[in-house]
Amino acid sequence: MDRPTKAYNEVKAMLGAASNAWEQLVGHIRFDYEIDEIWAEGNPAHKYYNTLTFKRGGKSLITLCLRKGFFIVCVVLGAKERDKFEEQRESFSEVACETYDAAKTYHDGKWLGFDVYDSSLVDDFIRFIHIKRKPNRKVLPQSIEKCGCLDIGLSHQEITKELII
Repeated sequence: MDRPTKAYNEVKAMLGAASNAWEQLVGHIRFDYEIDEIWAEGNPAHKYYNTLTFKRGGKSLITLCLRKGFFIVCVVLGAKERDKFEEQRESFSEVACETYDAAKTYHDGKWLGFDVYDSSLVDDFIRFIHIKRKPNRKVLPQSIEKCGCLDIGLSHQEITKELII
């Protein structure tokens, strides 16, 4: 069932202190990537009832699951991406490395999940995203601060128009 996307001010109110990390991460993705954003909202009794997935060509870049006061970041690293991570391991935080080491390897890769309450791990998430896919946005917005504050219900064309003006 299609449900309307939450307005940015509702998402910000729901996240509370974690909204700064949300703005930095979503802003970075929108600044560097032309990518599809898929919003899913379901039954509040369900574990992941508000999710924002960034996808391109059927492949997921990152999934963000909203909760009251925090959000969950889910990144899946395939075989080649795990090799790249191992090469860059020293640049990641201890928390990211411990989470990576503890994650079970499935047929489609390692599924990494992080609870985000503040901005301390945002740089790690950006490194994971860059491991998964190189930035592909040709027209850069004027400022990254504006990127994370856009309504998540906007289409790709509307986002591009908002960023350029």
